[in-house]
Amino acid sequence: MEWTGDVVAGAWLRDRLDADGPEWGATMHAWVPRGYEAYARIFHPADRDRPVGRSWPPLPYGRHHREWAAFQADAPQIDAERVSWATVAEAFGTTMHAQAQWHGVVGSREVEGEDGPRDAAGWRYSDPPTGELPSDLVAAATRTLLAHTTTPADGFVALWEGWGGLVGHLGYGPSRVLFTAAGEAIDPTTDRHANFLATSARDQFNDVFRKPSWQPGILDDEVSRGARLRLPNRDHVLFHADLTLLADPAWPWQVPWRDTALEAPGGAASALSPSLVWPADHAWVLATEVDADSTLIAGSAAAIRAVCTDACLEAWSIDEGADLSWGGDEVNR
Repeated sequence: MEWTGDVVAGAWLRDRLDADGPEWGATMHAWVPRGYEAYARIFHPADRDRPVGRSWPPLPYGRHHREWAAFQADAPQIDAERVSWATVAEAFGTTMHAQAQWHGVVGSREVEGEDGPRDAAGWRYSDPPTGELPSDLVAAATRTLLAHTTTPADGFVALWEGWGGLVGHLGYGPSRVLFTAAGEAIDPTTDRHANFLATSARDQFNDVFRKPSWQPGILDDEVSRGARLRLPNRDHVLFHADLTLLADPAWPWQVPWRDTALEAPGGAASALSPSLVWPADHAWVLATEVDADSTLIAGSAAAIRAVCTDACLEAWSIDEGADLSWGGDEVNR
């Protein structure tokens, strides 16, 4: 996989997308192109957890801080697992369907600033990730889709340029600062590092004459300064790729935007999931919008049928032009 400044390779998408791009009330074609035979929606899995042998302390935090402090001091064992939207709907007595919205599936039980919703069995739920299809599911979807293109080794991958730290820029500091914690005992080196991070932002009052300087990103400077695939309200960095790479679960180790700064020693590779993937023959498109908790696929009826029957994916067939906005779930009201 290599960066390409020949963004004409993705220009065909522009005319098939909503002209205003992703915005409130936009159709699914804000991020997946019109004109395909069929479409599928892959639901990003959620996470849930619960303490072993006991219940979570009550909410709200403000009225039960002592119970929460005691709970944290006890440090109970916590069970955690990844779950499908269908499992969540069953837990909350709601209905899973192709145009389901997360707030409808959990029955609008979320309270801002508090814990995620809890079910009758004591599980606490976290929202599905937006803008990110987990790496193993990227691999599963790609493996299935490669059987439905004549150019599996010739394709394109686009990544939204707005992710923090991805590309370099002129500024007064990096586009992100990473804080780490290692318990209460902090050694002098860690303490100096923490103090540096705490003062790394621009001092607006005492440094008003400081000029912006080039801040490197994860991608090298040539890519950062290079051409962009400009789609409605979203600009992307474009890569030419053998798409069989993405079918390998180890793909995060091999992509140019691997983020080593976020990787724990001996842990898994860290890499954003692609925003757009398509083969050179345009047989299908996989699209993950940065503000969406599901990934859309456009393709042939056979390709969509294969995606929706893949046991690794929670995927439903959807109609062209389906309403996937906040109010699009007309079943769970």
